[in-house]
Order: sequence, then C-alpha cells, then structure tokens
Amino acid sequence: MRIVISEFISLDGVVQAPGGQGEDDDNGFAHGGWSHPFFDAEVVGGAFAEVTAKAEALLFGRRTWQTMAGAWPERAGDPFADQMNSIPKYVVSATLGESDLTWNNTTLVPGADAVARIRELHAADGGDLVVMGSPTLVRTLLSEGLVDELRLMVMPVLVGGGKSIFPEDGGLRPLELVSSVTASTGTQVCVYRPAAQA
Repeated sequence: MRIVISEFISLDGVVQAPGGQGEDDDNGFAHGGWSHPFFDAEVVGGAFAEVTAKAEALLFGRRTWQTMAGAWPERAGDPFADQMNSIPKYVVSATLGESDLTWNNTTLVPGADAVARIRELHAADGGDLVVMGSPTLVRTLLSEGLVDELRLMVMPVLVGGGKSIFPEDGGLRPLELVSSVTASTGTQVCVYRPAAQA
C-alpha cells in the first residue's frame, strides 16, 4: 500500500488544530481553527475529497483518531461521512484498548509494534493508506522512509509555533514536486514524492 500524508499546514510548518478551538490545545496552543479563512470548496475541498476517494484505508495517531471518532459517526447519511465511517481505519496508540475502538471498522496498532506493523501494511498489495493530522506519527513515518506522497495544503498564514510533521533529526530528504495548484484564498495544494538522492 502507498502511504499518503494529507495535511493542512501553515506557511511556518504548523499542523496543530487546523479545524477548531479545543481540537488540540497542547502547550497552550491558542490558534485552533486557523485554516478556516483559507479553505475553499473547489481547490482545497477538492484535494481533500480526491485523497480520501483514493484511500483504501486510513491511518491515525491516537489524538487525531479520537477527534475524528468523536465527529464522523454522528454525521451518518452524508456520502462523505458514510465513506469515513465505513472505510478501514488503523489507530496507533500505546494507551487505547480494544474496548475503546468505538468508531466502526477500526483496528488498533499497539504503539510498541507500530513501525513493524506499518511496514507490513506498506509492503502489502492495495491502494492508498492515508494519514491525516497525526503529527507525531507522520514524523515517525518520514524518519523511517515510509512515506510515498506528501499532499500539503499550504495556507498563507504564520501561526508562530505549534506541532509540525517534519523530523528534526538532521536527515536530508529530497522531494520532487509532482503538482501544485493555487486556490483563490492563496492556499497552495502541493503534492510531493520522495526524490532520488544525488
């Protein structure tokens, strides 16, 4: 399976709480919902719909999974919500147990086994395994060379600090820009794939 990362990201690399206040207040983060002014249905919404339409399964860190699990089940009846609720989901967590998996079609990936289990999924036949949010998990996937595509919705705003998806391990990871489109709001939807190192 291809591992595809899909993120709303600020110009200074922050992915924390793009959806709203209270989504993730860690470290006193006060700008929840910062992505809203830069969303447009055609380009940004279209990019999000495209990546989820190609997804065979979704992969989450615990916090993002809990946020999604708290929102999507009650929206049943909408075609997009129905897809989110029915698609296979994996959640990486060292604290959740099987009894916590209240969101339909979710499989627990124990934190201690996460990299090995994700390597198995990556090596398996199938379509896209899509990761949304989940910055800690994405940093690990990038560090382990397990990302096939980065789909970044880069929004023209500086958030001034917050969680990032990018590793800080000193590793050099060249990327190839596959496509880029700009929304009327100034958001750039950029698709990157790993490039061969010279």
